[in-house]
Amino acid sequence: MRKLLLKCEKPSRYIGGEYGAPHAQWGKFNFCMCFPDLYEVGMSNLGIKIVAQSFLDRGLCADFCFAPARDFGDGLKKAGVPLYSLSLKAPLKDFDMLGFSLQYELSYTNVLYMLDLAGIPLSREERRGGNYPLIAAGGPCTVNPEPLADFFDIFFIGDGESTDADVAEIYMRCGGATEEFYREISALDGVYVPEHTFPVYENGRLSSFAGQGKVKKALVSDLDGAVFPERTAVPNCESVHDRAVIEVMRGCYRGCRFCQAGFIYRPVRKRSVATLTRQACALIGSTGFSEVSLNSLSTGDYGRLTELLKSLKGALPPEITLALPSLRADSFEGDFAQDARKTSLTFAPEAGTQRLRDVINKDITEEEILKAAAGAFDAGYSAVKLYFMIGLPTETDRDLAGICEICEKIRALYAGKKRPKALRLSVSAATFVPKPFTPFQWERQIDENEVKYKQDYLIKHLPRGVKFSWSAYYPSLLEAVLARGDRALSKVVRAAYENGCTFDGWDNLFDEAGWRAAFAACGIDERSYVKERDEGELLPWDFIDVFVDKKFFADERRRAYEGRVTGSCLDGCKACGMQKKCPAARGEYDSL
Repeated sequence: MRKLLLKCEKPSRYIGGEYGAPHAQWGKFNFCMCFPDLYEVGMSNLGIKIVAQSFLDRGLCADFCFAPARDFGDGLKKAGVPLYSLSLKAPLKDFDMLGFSLQYELSYTNVLYMLDLAGIPLSREERRGGNYPLIAAGGPCTVNPEPLADFFDIFFIGDGESTDADVAEIYMRCGGATEEFYREISALDGVYVPEHTFPVYENGRLSSFAGQGKVKKALVSDLDGAVFPERTAVPNCESVHDRAVIEVMRGCYRGCRFCQAGFIYRPVRKRSVATLTRQACALIGSTGFSEVSLNSLSTGDYGRLTELLKSLKGALPPEITLALPSLRADSFEGDFAQDARKTSLTFAPEAGTQRLRDVINKDITEEEILKAAAGAFDAGYSAVKLYFMIGLPTETDRDLAGICEICEKIRALYAGKKRPKALRLSVSAATFVPKPFTPFQWERQIDENEVKYKQDYLIKHLPRGVKFSWSAYYPSLLEAVLARGDRALSKVVRAAYENGCTFDGWDNLFDEAGWRAAFAACGIDERSYVKERDEGELLPWDFIDVFVDKKFFADERRRAYEGRVTGSCLDGCKACGMQKKCPAARGEYDSL
């Protein structure tokens, strides 16, 4: 191991011993939180720390493991050393449960990569009868678990703060992964056992689901009293986000029609100012970070934002700054700008014209965008990033021209006053990916020629000096396929891994040829998964209940094509169905 560590890039990823890491020791139940990407990406993720804390709070063992870079992974295989956990240095196959966090679809092959390095058979069928850990997954991607159904024993759907540890308690009571164990956990909200559900096809089309029945997502109603790690490990090397992170609220009021997170994390639940201040102070005191990030899908919608900023400013040391998430232009606060570190500010208009913003229910105006930019410039910002999407339903060249015009107006706004620095304006244009549990889940994804045309248009027409970045076609296509796919894709994911595909989310490591060959070998046309779908057909994820009615999604889609804005839940209930099923949606747990 010493020789291997000295030869690999960033050996600090693999040695453990981080400052502030909880002391792990074998117990009555042993859980390893696995993140299928590099250490510096995973160490920035708050969700995996919350899940691990839920085990620690019950006196159970929790450790971590991250996907090793290819050089170290190859070295482990060559040396015959199985992949191990970070703190205990224990082989993954010795744990009772491995929990994989699925944050993005292009991490799927890394799950197989980690299992393979651990010496654990990849499929559930191959593990049958063997002495292996429970293989579980959670995270936003599990709202459509079917493309990975062959590999996992359990999927956790929804909020995982308590459900994961509940399953551990049942495992201990039942004496392991017995039939009784699977029967009991199948009754829990948020637990999907793929072996108990069978998709039924007729004439090549999905016709029904047999077995477990509807799976309701798990929901933490009282976020203020929910599990939260107030002491976290400081990474051994620079991570993607080197800062303390507090979750201000969960969910979003806005209902942007393309945004999966805005629907699957409903309803909005908030932490109190007192709780957030205590958590921020505890994290700063235990880590020594110099920044606190106020995270949520729309932090500007937190009703007591000004009060929170004043509380944090009064309680934290004066040298601590606040890190801003991406903000809606109409929720930009001057107080935020004054208290934050003056690097760059990110806004996400998503579309270049008011017409298209109305289509996607992005209820902001160009005037609000420019007002937010002016406020940022006056507060001292000289760098602005703008996020847009191409390929949205009903998009035309006029909408592309609108992106260029917004950039021109922002440049003119900055030049209207004497500034100490030159403006740095960046534009990112991602290809629209239709996702489950959104009003656009039935939409098609534009093809390669359309993507190239739209990207070339922006390259030619954006103002000079604007830095422009865009997403490659095939990774966006693959993301859409895996997001909307069915159980047949399990064999494609495996074939891609066997072709050498790993770290698919990294542009320099993405192997398009390997994925194309996998689809061809399995006799599956990837474009068949991104065609427009009929609203009446059964979708691979329809057995999951995120508490938003399918009819609401269909109605919202029609409103989109009519160019009608539904607006924010802050303006009144939009009848999505959440209040019928969830007390938290009716404000019963809102102590703010």
